[in-house]
Amino acid sequence: MAHVHIAKGVKLDMLNGPLLKNILVFAIPLYFVGVFQQLFNAADAAVVGRFVGAEALAAVGGVTPIISLVVNLFVGLSVGANVVIAVYIGHGETGRIKEAVSSIMALSLICGLVMTGVGIGLAGPVVDAIGTPAAVAPMATRYLQVYFAGSIFMMLYNFGSAILRSKGDSLRPLVALMASVLVNLGLNVLFVGTLGWGIDGVAWATVIACGVSAALVVAFLMREEGDFKLDLRNLKIDKGPLVHMLRIGVPAGLQGAVFSLSNVAIQSGINSFGAACIAGSAAAVNYEFFTYYLTTAFVQSAVTFIGQNFAAARFDRCKKIVVICLVGAFVGNAVLSVTFLMFKEAFLGIYTSDPAAMEYGAERMARVGLFQCIACSYEITAGAMRGMGRSMLPAVISVVGSCLLRFVWVFTVFAWMGSFKVLMDVYVVTWVITGTAMVIAFGVVWHKAIQEKGAQRFNSASKARNRKKGATVAKGADPLY
Repeated sequence: MAHVHIAKGVKLDMLNGPLLKNILVFAIPLYFVGVFQQLFNAADAAVVGRFVGAEALAAVGGVTPIISLVVNLFVGLSVGANVVIAVYIGHGETGRIKEAVSSIMALSLICGLVMTGVGIGLAGPVVDAIGTPAAVAPMATRYLQVYFAGSIFMMLYNFGSAILRSKGDSLRPLVALMASVLVNLGLNVLFVGTLGWGIDGVAWATVIACGVSAALVVAFLMREEGDFKLDLRNLKIDKGPLVHMLRIGVPAGLQGAVFSLSNVAIQSGINSFGAACIAGSAAAVNYEFFTYYLTTAFVQSAVTFIGQNFAAARFDRCKKIVVICLVGAFVGNAVLSVTFLMFKEAFLGIYTSDPAAMEYGAERMARVGLFQCIACSYEITAGAMRGMGRSMLPAVISVVGSCLLRFVWVFTVFAWMGSFKVLMDVYVVTWVITGTAMVIAFGVVWHKAIQEKGAQRFNSASKARNRKKGATVAKGADPLY
């Protein structure tokens, strides 16, 4: 199955043809998927910041790390779904795709239900645990509880999109998300600006909009042809695809969860400076997400392209994929970060007009956002290793380098010096350390994987020659009997 269809009249071949063009065709829609996903939270923040006030903005922005913590744990599994189907395509095992699609969507329903229970049940205790100011805590808790009520929609969209991406379709997930963002924006204005529902309004607008994107992706899969077609009547989990998916996805999910947990620790430090700091940081972090999603677009490109090409033993193309994704992510990050910093007053002014909040936001842009391109070094190489089927090592490196070190920094260096600038410096320090370790690990894993693949191919060829030789001997011996 070398050629796979993105949409009617368009096709993307990951195993042949120009890599730069194909990666860009795949990555650009993925970037806008990330942008539109961020627009959900950005729209919520902008609406409550302007219509309700700084404390409401602090409530929405202050719980973003908590949302990321729970969501990333489950969405990490979708990385495994992407890799499993991409490998089936690379190996030419298209007959196994149908059971994988069924297993993936069944698992998404289970994850959605679990995430709803966990999110609603722990919202209040977690908001209190991170030191949210008393004036903000009730609104933050309510926003979290309503937000997680729509978890099943988020899971259906993310897992369904992973299936489409595995065959090169990054366009239709974008279409579904664009529709849901328009719904979210319209409902935000209606529920908050017109009806005055406040925090509840933006939360319910997000839930309804997520339902729209989930319904569209499920509809796309149900209208697929052949092995990718989703049959809701035959949803079941098959052991084979599930084991492979969990082997890749669980480490990725745990990495994302621990990564977000470290950001929750940083958020507790931000909360200690008061509502203005929370609001300013929440405004600035939106632009970090807009930049980061460019990185994730190239990461997902690396996972999918390498998943297919590595399975097909196209090692020359794998190396080019890593280089293209690294350069694309680094340059794109640098351009976006510089642009946001140059026009920081205008960008921050979208969310707040409070001078103190603006000052904190500008400080975060200069000390964190400007250097976010450094993180590309470990994000892309980790994605490449996952595409090769190695998921545990990058997860361990990320957990230690970008997560545990952040905890150490918050409870030692920041606790000792106590300034907002020092708290923000933790990002650059951990990016440099993690990036160095991940690049070295990738080099080691790459050479080892090539040797293993070479040995497998040699053994397969030897067995084929032996079978052929044995058949010849048997044929020549027939007359003797």
